[in-house]
Amino acid sequence: MSEFEGFILRIASKEWVDQVFGTAIYFTNLRKKWKRGQTILFVHKTSLGDALVGYGVIDKVWEKDALPEHDKSACERGGWKRALEFQYVKQFDAPLPIKETFLKGSKLRGRYFQGLKLNKNQVREVLAQTGT
Repeated sequence: MSEFEGFILRIASKEWVDQVFGTAIYFTNLRKKWKRGQTILFVHKTSLGDALVGYGVIDKVWEKDALPEHDKSACERGGWKRALEFQYVKQFDAPLPIKETFLKGSKLRGRYFQGLKLNKNQVREVLAQTGT
């Protein structure tokens, strides 16, 4: 496994929250060292502010041209270059506000959480806070 256990990825709209947790696929343009087994924590803006809404464990990383036709066309419509396919995704029973996590002192907001690297302890801490 890489030096980073995982990353934070932001989901911009409620529609995409449903999409990610319904299909276990996240489309992105981010260039990271994505690896099978990495944990991704998903952030979305809620009525409580920016909050962690769930997580997933990467199974495969697909470049756009290697995707099945249906996913490839979705990727092209959104202007994305790759897709992360998850072994599983889990939506938290209740969103966990960022201000209640180890990130509470961070000046990051909104889109600036996108691609934030996480170490093993940070991932474990969040999952423990959510009872996962």
